[in-house]
Amino acid sequence: MPFSSLRPPVLLRARELGHAMRDAGGPRPRRSRDHARSIARCASAAALLAAAPATAAPCSWQAAWSSSQLAPAADAQLEPEALRDATLRQIVRPSLAGQRVRVRFSNAFGRAPLVIDAASIAQAAAPTGGAIRPASLRALRFAGRAAVTIPAGAEWVSDPTTLPVAAFDDLAVSLHLADAPDGQTAHPGSRATSYLTHGDRTGAADLPDARAVDRWYLLAGVEVERCAAPGGVVAFGDSITDGYGVKPNSYTRWTDVLARRLGGRAAVLNAGIGGNRVLRDGLGPSALARLDRDVFGQAGVRHLILFEGVNDIGMLTRDAPADAAAHRALVEGVTGAYAQIVARAHAHGITVHAATILPFAGSAYYHPGAESEADRRAINDWIRAPGHVDGVIDLDRLLRDPARPAYLAARYDSGDGLHPNVGGYRAIGEAMPLAALRR
Repeated sequence: MPFSSLRPPVLLRARELGHAMRDAGGPRPRRSRDHARSIARCASAAALLAAAPATAAPCSWQAAWSSSQLAPAADAQLEPEALRDATLRQIVRPSLAGQRVRVRFSNAFGRAPLVIDAASIAQAAAPTGGAIRPASLRALRFAGRAAVTIPAGAEWVSDPTTLPVAAFDDLAVSLHLADAPDGQTAHPGSRATSYLTHGDRTGAADLPDARAVDRWYLLAGVEVERCAAPGGVVAFGDSITDGYGVKPNSYTRWTDVLARRLGGRAAVLNAGIGGNRVLRDGLGPSALARLDRDVFGQAGVRHLILFEGVNDIGMLTRDAPADAAAHRALVEGVTGAYAQIVARAHAHGITVHAATILPFAGSAYYHPGAESEADRRAINDWIRAPGHVDGVIDLDRLLRDPARPAYLAARYDSGDGLHPNVGGYRAIGEAMPLAALRR
């Protein structure tokens, strides 16, 4: 999206001022000593004004961490009895610092109102284990109350609380449920361990008897108050963005690599969902269906990294071949959806950086043929074409095997022909354009 550049004001010297007045048909400045002194005083004042520091950016709430919500499949749900009179303590790692925080809870996929009757936030004592630093414990409030009822399909942001947070601190968000939700809302691909126990333990310093669960439930975001210009980055994608294959609590997803490179100057919000597609719902709502909540609904976002489409291509022929018309429709549908995402992002003042789809000819899950590879290349050609997106991140060229361009390079392949390994994720994170993302 084109941005107009603002030229700094130009201070005219006294002689230039005289020339400007003469050229405009105005009177020549007088050559008196008093007039010269007046010009000198004005020039000094203007110089002091130009040298004055710029006004600090106003403080605002900015998303520091988020997760994309979905209705979990049966194997990712907690049994209802586990969520009766239950405390969930969930560990998150924001990538922005702030002195005040607030937490966003989600009942996006609930079928009935969700009652949270107590919640808290604290510094985690360690990335795992569920213990907190007691002095940092803050009870969360909702319009001044300890409990909140979140309507079905909605989210709710807590009242702000003072808690100094540094970028990459581990925070423990605890919530207590008296009754199990009617319809769970979750993010199964947390790559971080949460802790589940019974009773209201939101104020407990430790949860020694808790059950470990590598998922997030009912927790959508953490925001910090920040007195700096917003510059949040949303990584919008599928399992490659969600970090498939990464060991829990290792923070080695490509988004983690990017966040560390940005060094806390901008948040990196992981909006990846394993198995996600651009055009159709599957594991989670389609990219188009979740765009408002996962991108535009995040406070302080200025950049979007669009990186999905491989599941659309793979699913077309996974169970049966497709004819030429279906392949054409797929390419037109995905690229048309990309154009929609770009247009809508621009309307929100967000710059779009699109990553090309990685090769996956070695995938036994999708067993793609020549037609699927042609679809991938056609979509990547659309991404690379000038004018379609604001910036191209050519991960296809970076991670493919030069001798077999339809395959991932062996040094980046996790072994399934579809997902990168940790080295591949590192390469992706290091390929992200820092200068463009800092603008």
